[in-house]
Amino acid sequence: MNRSPLAALLLFSVCWLYSSLCSATLSSNELTIVQSFFPKATRIDEKLADFPVYPVYQLQQLLGYAYESADLTDLPGFSGKPIRLLIGLDTSGQFTGVQVLEHHEPVFLHGLGQAPLYRFISQYQGRHLTEHIVVNSRKQGTSSGNKGPVYIDGVTKATVSVIIINDSILSSALQVARNKLEGFTQAPAVRARSDLYQPLGWQQLREKGYVGRWQLSQPEVEATLGQSISNYPNFDQLDDSEYFSEIFYAYLNAPTIGRNLLGRTHYQELMNSLKPGEQVFAVMSRGAFLHVPDGFKPGTVPGRLSLEQNQLAIELRDLDALDESFRFQSPETPEFDRINLFRVKGHAGFNPGEDATLQLNVELNRNHLIQDQATFSTPIRLPQELFETVAVAPVPERDSAPLWLQLWQERWAEVAILIIALTVLSLFFVRQRHYSRNAKRLHRFRWGYLWFTLVFIGLYAQGQLSVVNIYTLLLSIYDGFDIRIFLLDPIIFTLWIYCFLSLFLWGRGLYCGWLCPFGALQEMLSWLAMRLKLRQWRLPDPWHRQMILVKYPILLGLVITSFYSLTLAEQLAEIEPFKTSMTLFFVRSWPFVLYALVLLGLGLFMHKFYCRYLCPLGAALAVIGRLRLFSWLSRIEQCGSPCQLCKRRCEINAIRRDGSIDYDECIQCLECVAILQDENQCVATLQRRKRSRSIPERIASDRNHQADQITVA
Repeated sequence: MNRSPLAALLLFSVCWLYSSLCSATLSSNELTIVQSFFPKATRIDEKLADFPVYPVYQLQQLLGYAYESADLTDLPGFSGKPIRLLIGLDTSGQFTGVQVLEHHEPVFLHGLGQAPLYRFISQYQGRHLTEHIVVNSRKQGTSSGNKGPVYIDGVTKATVSVIIINDSILSSALQVARNKLEGFTQAPAVRARSDLYQPLGWQQLREKGYVGRWQLSQPEVEATLGQSISNYPNFDQLDDSEYFSEIFYAYLNAPTIGRNLLGRTHYQELMNSLKPGEQVFAVMSRGAFLHVPDGFKPGTVPGRLSLEQNQLAIELRDLDALDESFRFQSPETPEFDRINLFRVKGHAGFNPGEDATLQLNVELNRNHLIQDQATFSTPIRLPQELFETVAVAPVPERDSAPLWLQLWQERWAEVAILIIALTVLSLFFVRQRHYSRNAKRLHRFRWGYLWFTLVFIGLYAQGQLSVVNIYTLLLSIYDGFDIRIFLLDPIIFTLWIYCFLSLFLWGRGLYCGWLCPFGALQEMLSWLAMRLKLRQWRLPDPWHRQMILVKYPILLGLVITSFYSLTLAEQLAEIEPFKTSMTLFFVRSWPFVLYALVLLGLGLFMHKFYCRYLCPLGAALAVIGRLRLFSWLSRIEQCGSPCQLCKRRCEINAIRRDGSIDYDECIQCLECVAILQDENQCVATLQRRKRSRSIPERIASDRNHQADQITVA
């Protein structure tokens, strides 16, 4: 080193850089990730005391901030545990990278694999907070220039997880921008004055500027598009005097606006339904191009309309609070083609006292191949007399309730169909003896319902229950129960509630025999095996009684493991072939596919092999099912002695030699009920019939004997 001052200087620089990087309270892996977010970084400071971010510098120049999403939002993932993300944001508000630190989402861990998750989060790199980011796989890409919405590709069959990740990234980034980035800071916060109200009609609201109006003319649109409106098929009959679009907007949190438009009762109901910090805009439009298209899905983010403040995109989400018959309170209100109430969530930090911009994103199709796009904007300035200044307060914590509510609104049709189907099944089971009198009718109903379970519940609605749901529930109870975690999947939640209640009435059989998609698939394979005349294997009773106990230690092992390591428990839960067959429909790596096919193959020769001997979910349901209040399946004295017909016919082998039902194993197929009510099969009926026929024969025999005696005499 004495001979080479340059080498000494180089060594000193390397040591200084290393010590600077290591001074941050990040692991070595996280430091490497942050360094990849900011390749020019020479220093990463410790987490700031006043705000949980890690400043990143090149020498003395601030490059941006790295932070963990969990420090700013506690939104739980679908598994019930938060998805920890490491995010980089530069000083201009651009994402320099997003990386997953930890997650427990089953669909990515042991379903689709990690690759789709990494592809999804990679789309945020290079995106900017000023952009209106919308998850929409069908429109992935950016619209005209950088002003229109940015559609990023979602992940099929992982909708809930993707929405949670998107909300976590955007809400946390907004908080960082408002607190640490120049140009994104807010003016002193204001709120609507609750004590200010005066009755006003529509025209008075317009004159005072309480209801804004934006008129977009045809020449303005044509000048931006460079095309005549008549070149677009849907607009070729547009009158030159008509506006291309006429949009009205109103800030409903202000009582003078909200009460006059909605009426006192509806206004109060709306305000009571909002979470702290949430705000509502009413948007009305008429003309050739409306603010939402035909077929707009209630409860979602509009692609055409967006709001921006301080260079940050503010998410508008439909409240789905109006029906087609809705009319504003003022009788002089004009007719509109479309009316929506849009919510601005608390974490967006929208300040009604500051200037904002309303944007309309226009997409017009010349034909099925060519589409022209343009973005138009108008400034929004709400009258200051409606507001009062308030002390700056921390941004409200992100509440997951709007997310689960949004998911229920989006899937209301599926939930409605499921509830109707469950109601039909319940009525059928309540009157099972009546409907089982006709065996052919029973079989038709059962097979029709199994097809519904497989196709709709399993493959379409993704309603396959899993043992993972059970230990997720147990862990949630252990850590502090929050029902919102389970409300994130409406179909699974509805099925679990129904399944839990049915356990106390009919035991495990109602779900396992009628509502389990994988069970329905195995039933159909058994039917196929019968048609192909494949020989069926049936274990001797002593072996069978031992084998059915195997699933219970499997269940116990999974539950115990989940408290030790949730990740390991999720890996061990792959004993269930549900993800491979139902969630991913066998589009998966070959070991998982082979395992599922082997189980289904065994089911061709041994009826519902997996359900009987390996299913931990079935074991859990059987344990709870022992608390059932009734034993619905009818038995008579002759069952088991002398008659063994029901036992021989029971493919699941849930009838003991004495004729009693093993409800822990029974799948409630009702075949034994049908046999008992069939006069050509039930031994008791056959014996009565035989006795009734033998009495006249004995009488006739006695008479003949007496006649013979008289003749002899």
